[in-house]
Amino acid sequence: MQQQLTEIRWHARAGQGAVTAAKLVAETALELDRYIQAMPEYGPERMGAPIQAFTRISEDPIEIHNNIEFPDVVVVLDETLLPIVDVTRGLTDGIIIVNTCSAPSVVRAALGLPHGTVATIDATGISLDTLKRDMPNTPMIGALAKLTGLFTLDQVCAHLAKTFGKKFSQEVIDANIAAVTRAYEEVQSS
Repeated sequence: MQQQLTEIRWHARAGQGAVTAAKLVAETALELDRYIQAMPEYGPERMGAPIQAFTRISEDPIEIHNNIEFPDVVVVLDETLLPIVDVTRGLTDGIIIVNTCSAPSVVRAALGLPHGTVATIDATGISLDTLKRDMPNTPMIGALAKLTGLFTLDQVCAHLAKTFGKKFSQEVIDANIAAVTRAYEEVQSS
């Protein structure tokens, strides 16, 4: 899905790492000499409140600076948002990636999406298994990389190792790389 400009909208609950994921994706693209933007949009600032974050990646300078209304990709870190937030708003023929155990066909039917790609990944299960805590953001980056082709798995893992190496132990870095790799390999789409 390589384009001149790729716009990604993230939906999550505060504390799930969507803002960090949006930033990590942008920084990975920056290392590949692309232009980037990453920004959060907070509602009530309390743990568990619905939030959005945005990432733009382009081969050319980005001259728009508003929230993303017509995303190419939507990433949903918490499936409990599906009945309360219109996560498909503005998505016409792009990709939606949902953290869920449900099959893509079930999510497509629930969202009423006739077009585009619907992908699912059990990012919560992966994070509990690899990170030993419910932090679905890094597995979702692996799924995003696989579905969009914006960067390779090796590029994502190299950026995580570099960035996380500044503040985390090798064990934490390895667990995050394992989470990204599993999601990259296990994401399903239709």
